[in-house]
Amino acid sequence: MPILGFGVFQISDPAECERSVLDAIKTGYRLIDTAASYLNEQAVGNAIKKCGVARTELFITTKLWVQDTGYDNTKKAIKKSLDRLQLDYLDLYLIHQPYSDIFGSWRAMEEMYEAKKIRAIGVSNFQVDRVMDLITFGGKIPPAINQIETHPFNQQQDAQKFLQGNNVQIQSWGPFAEGKNNIFINELLVSLATKYKKSVAQIILRWLTQRGVIAIPKTVRKERMAENFNIFDFNLNADDMETIKSLDTNTSLFFDHRNPDMIKWFGSRRLDI
Repeated sequence: MPILGFGVFQISDPAECERSVLDAIKTGYRLIDTAASYLNEQAVGNAIKKCGVARTELFITTKLWVQDTGYDNTKKAIKKSLDRLQLDYLDLYLIHQPYSDIFGSWRAMEEMYEAKKIRAIGVSNFQVDRVMDLITFGGKIPPAINQIETHPFNQQQDAQKFLQGNNVQIQSWGPFAEGKNNIFINELLVSLATKYKKSVAQIILRWLTQRGVIAIPKTVRKERMAENFNIFDFNLNADDMETIKSLDTNTSLFFDHRNPDMIKWFGSRRLDI
């Protein structure tokens, strides 16, 4: 799995999504991350079909939405995602949120893995206790990946140690915190960008990848795609990696997955998928 990929969250216009994925693949990205709940799997599939890159060179991730948890529903959801993406198999399939019948879903995902319809299975937005719950009681196959909010203001240092200790790869969603806390004009990050002659976005992505965190930045601008991809010609030194730790608030900038009102909201969000 590539350590740097391209995400399509909130690219809702089908034409823009298809164009963006084509541009990303032309730029050099091979990991494309989508989800049933993004409502753009069809556009991603169209781009994959048109891109001219061999399927074996691409790594395609999608995710199971809450309303489709459970053994039977998950089997159906995987088939629908495959149909929309116009693929014979998925490289990675994730349980998108840690709610409802995740154990029934996991059994279905294990069967689809054994049938070679999915090459790896994992989770997203799982706290460490929920990851251990799934490892201990979920079935035969432990999750390969946990995709969680990870950026300079919520660095997930402890979660990463736990995941590494249990052979689960950490992956970042929202590597730029969706611009919150004025991240692109943060004084420390700007000073590092000046020092290394890179952009703040490049500093953040290099910081993540040097930690061994897979990142999936999103942009619809081709020049930003190229900028984000151009991060492997330098390294942040150990002191600078350590300095960035000072930005950590160890708190989500978005929502608390353990908040009862948030859980209730997820349960009520019904999508036409």
